[in-house]
Amino acid sequence: MKKQIILDIETTGINLIDKHYIGHKIIEIGAIEIINRQITNNFLHFYLNPNRKIDHKAYQIHGIKNSFLLNKPIFKYISNNLINFIKNSDLIIHNSYFDIGFIENELKLIKHKITKIKNICNIIDTLSMARKNFPGKKNDLNSLCQRFNIDNSLRKKHGALIDAKLLALVYLNMTRKQIKINFNSINKIYNKKNTKNLNKKKIIIRYANKKEIQKHLKNKKYINNIYKKSKKYKI
Repeated sequence: MKKQIILDIETTGINLIDKHYIGHKIIEIGAIEIINRQITNNFLHFYLNPNRKIDHKAYQIHGIKNSFLLNKPIFKYISNNLINFIKNSDLIIHNSYFDIGFIENELKLIKHKITKIKNICNIIDTLSMARKNFPGKKNDLNSLCQRFNIDNSLRKKHGALIDAKLLALVYLNMTRKQIKINFNSINKIYNKKNTKNLNKKKIIIRYANKKEIQKHLKNKKYINNIYKKSKKYKI
């Protein structure tokens, strides 16, 4: 199965007048690997020397000090490690426009042969996914963790690696093939002698696990039939 990489970055700040990355640099990159919907032990993490000072507003968000980065490598020396880690993957980012803009600008500044991340990865934006799934609601990382009951108590400040780990859990929750079932509707249309009735009724499926279904339905054949038939409908 194609590998999936969850990636996040922290920066010296953001340009509010020109393109958001102009004049600013990446100071931290965190990326973790998912294979077959399992988070592996394979990850990438770097702090980087930006050769410029961090804006105060950015410091308030991530808490990374200029002095801490003085002995860290510059982007040029880790660029190939990053490219090799993410290439040929589904690259999953929360607000990919922000992160990809910064990464491609860093690659451009060092005249790297790779100029467009989309040429080596399939980019998936979890912010766009969340806005589609939860319109009108807050869809920042903390809000999504709360929505999916993910423990983010260690996230005192933004951090590329911890945010990548939390985003991995959020992504797995947003993409799981599980269901929220209107049991009253199903009971009305279910007929042990004619299970084809299930094909005639649209069953809406979201965010339920098998234990929840078993609370309502004790008949194992009935449960399996619902799972089988529900695959025909879009989530």
